[in-house]
Amino acid sequence: MAEENLHCYDVAAYIWPAYTGDEPRTRMFWPEGNGEWETVRKAEAKFPGHTWPRRPLWGYCNEADPYVMEMQIDAAADHGVNVFIYDWYWYDERPFLEQCLNNGYLRARNNDRVRFYLMWANHDVTHLWDRRISDISGNVIWQAAVDRREFDKIALRLIERYFSHPSYYCIEGEPVFMIYDLNNLVSGLGGVEPTAEALQWFREQAVVAGLPGLHLQLTSWGAKRVNLGGVDAAAAPAATIKRLGFDSQTHYQWVHFVNIDRDYTEIIPDVLAEWMMMDDTFDIPYFPHVSVGWDNNPRHQSLHPGIIKNNTPENVRTALRMARDYADRHSDQVPLITINSWNEWTEASYLEPDDLYGYGYLEAVKQVFGVCES
Repeated sequence: MAEENLHCYDVAAYIWPAYTGDEPRTRMFWPEGNGEWETVRKAEAKFPGHTWPRRPLWGYCNEADPYVMEMQIDAAADHGVNVFIYDWYWYDERPFLEQCLNNGYLRARNNDRVRFYLMWANHDVTHLWDRRISDISGNVIWQAAVDRREFDKIALRLIERYFSHPSYYCIEGEPVFMIYDLNNLVSGLGGVEPTAEALQWFREQAVVAGLPGLHLQLTSWGAKRVNLGGVDAAAAPAATIKRLGFDSQTHYQWVHFVNIDRDYTEIIPDVLAEWMMMDDTFDIPYFPHVSVGWDNNPRHQSLHPGIIKNNTPENVRTALRMARDYADRHSDQVPLITINSWNEWTEASYLEPDDLYGYGYLEAVKQVFGVCES
């Protein structure tokens, strides 16, 4: 039974679009041709009591199939998840892993039930995704930093292909676009000032295309720091983000700012303290973030410490309530909550039903937020 709510909430879950074999370049990481499901299938327990392997109740579905996405969209909407945030990639002068969005979600006949927006996951790619050598190799395969020429190409593609879609998520009418790695963005564009100019140009091009503007959102890596190196690193995080013109912030994962090698219930107070620091440090809105868990051992053959323990649906529900209460206290901003994740199976942070808790995580979302159609 859903708890009594004051109003509707925008509950947004990140999507890791690697559960498909439709992208040819994924074969270097997952040669069997079904994306990172290959890693999930081969996952194994690393110690007594380790809650792996876990298996998806829906099977190893191709999430670039529109019929699969129709089923997932209905499940999400029926449980109160009404926004998807697609991880979006660009490497070697072309997009990467767009198929789940383009062929799956955008071709789903019911994509009006769950809106979407994009997070440019502009991090470098190493061999982390290749379980065969992830423990021994740190070589960079693709660098994510882009120069101004490439940035302009990306911006125009995004405006043309996505921002005007009727299901694209907007705040005050402006399409929301999130940037994951500020350091890579700034280093590629040559510093804070050139980056500010590029982002302003991006906004202007959105207006030229007939949009009311552009809402730029930043992935926070912690209220006390900004992941920015080099000559511009001495600037205070708030001053840097203000100069760049970002409109809001949220987090991507708790592992970015707290010690996660603990019980889930021990982590929750530190997360709340982080949200309060975000309020105190920055002038722009912060949208609260809840991570379902963290354990990236499926991607490794040896044990990698750093595992959230006891992330049961009941404990995750406590964190979701905390996020709902934060949104209620900040009634002057959009009631947006971000969740990691819809399907990060190899990081043990997903809402999709599994053979351990069934639909428990999705039921927790529904109990806290209810169902509010987009």
